[in-house]
Amino acid sequence: MNIREFRFPADYSQTLELWESIEAGMSVGRSDTPEEIQKKLKRDSDLFLVAELNNEIVGTVIGGYDGRRGMIYHLAVHKSVRKQGIGGLLLNEVENRLKAKGCLKCYLLAFAGNTDAIQLYKKHGWYDQKEDIVFGKEFS
Repeated sequence: MNIREFRFPADYSQTLELWESIEAGMSVGRSDTPEEIQKKLKRDSDLFLVAELNNEIVGTVIGGYDGRRGMIYHLAVHKSVRKQGIGGLLLNEVENRLKAKGCLKCYLLAFAGNTDAIQLYKKHGWYDQKEDIVFGKEFS
């Protein structure tokens, strides 16, 4: 298994297929179009990682860094290879890359019912910030 940076456009279709196959805890939206992914890559391509096994993308994670705070999202592992440590490896790698950029604090979002992901995050030292309420807004 190899963790490497996402390559556009070569990795896009496999990555999108993986995201669409995730049965719980992930949704594919308008920010996942090729145009939006290219915007992400222009900003910090080194924080968009894939896990590759036998030339197939089996996992992804995307990190973001605004110069002060980090964000982690789209951590996904194909159901056929879960519980083998791939999610943890991806999470550790993106955390290390964020730290190397000077990131002192990072957030991630998990769907409330996604117990497997929540357990993984807790195992890696993440905690529920019960005092915070997350708001979202779609811009048209």
